[in-house]
Amino acid sequence: MLVLISVLYERDVWSSLPVDTEQNAGRPEGYRMKYRVVLEEEQQTQLRSIVGQGKHSARKIRRARSLLHSHEGMSAVRIADLLDVHPNSVYRTRRLFVTEGPDAALEERPRSGQPRRLDGRGEATLIALACSSPPRGRAVWTMQLLADRLVEMRVVENISDETVRLTLKKGMSSHGSAGSGVSPR
Repeated sequence: MLVLISVLYERDVWSSLPVDTEQNAGRPEGYRMKYRVVLEEEQQTQLRSIVGQGKHSARKIRRARSLLHSHEGMSAVRIADLLDVHPNSVYRTRRLFVTEGPDAALEERPRSGQPRRLDGRGEATLIALACSSPPRGRAVWTMQLLADRLVEMRVVENISDETVRLTLKKGMSSHGSAGSGVSPR
């Protein structure tokens, strides 16, 4: 029986919510919701709209459903089972909603990683260069030649031929075809 209870309720020893709150009613001491989601009518309507439209990312829809179920008082484990996510995802969404607001709970945070080598202007320069005539003595632009030319032009301090290739792959419709002037090597 104790195992069943620990699965049904979220364990939070440090919660400051009193045991007799509506969502904590019947839960043993120490098994209380730390981040209780209480939605206003307008917020519920907005979340239902996100879920119903299907025009948003799957993650945003899942988070909206998680907040709606949390508002109804469902346990994180039950919500996680319904939405096929880990309970920590439900906890995180609740925490963000309570501490930072609905937008923070629904939207993606910027992910860490390597900053982009080329901004929009740099990409435009690269594409214009790749579409221009190759240097004398060359039949086509190679990725390394393009990278070297970008450094010569002081568009960037340094850039690899692979970054050039990936940028062109993303930005051009004809990847290395005869008409683009770019060699696939």
